[in-house]
Amino acid sequence: QVQLQESGPGLVKPSQTLSLTCTVSGGSITTNYYYWTWIRQPPGKGLEWIGNIGASGSTYYSPSLKSRTSISRDTSKNQFTLQLSSVAPEDTAVYYCTRVPVRGNPIYYDYWGQGTQVAVSS
Repeated sequence: QVQLQESGPGLVKPSQTLSLTCTVSGGSITTNYYYWTWIRQPPGKGLEWIGNIGASGSTYYSPSLKSRTSISRDTSKNQFTLQLSSVAPEDTAVYYCTRVPVRGNPIYYDYWGQGTQVAVSS
């Protein structure tokens, strides 16, 4: 019954900040034992982990993207957000929000949003 829904602009200009929101229903983002996670898939490439935020608000980022990434949340709206600054065409991808059980072994995503296409172009 948990559902995740991405929202945000589909086109971002180079050097601007990409901002996406994930709205969660059927479960609280403050519930323990889950990481709320952003991943992406560039055209023709595999999935790339961006980062996540835990129930307490702690954040974790991919080393390759950490300098440009900020994940935050609004608990009153049961939403978490992604901001990726200084974007370039290489950031064009389908972006997904997902849920990851903390104790997953191996790690897996148990719920996914439908994904949203973001193009970086002038």
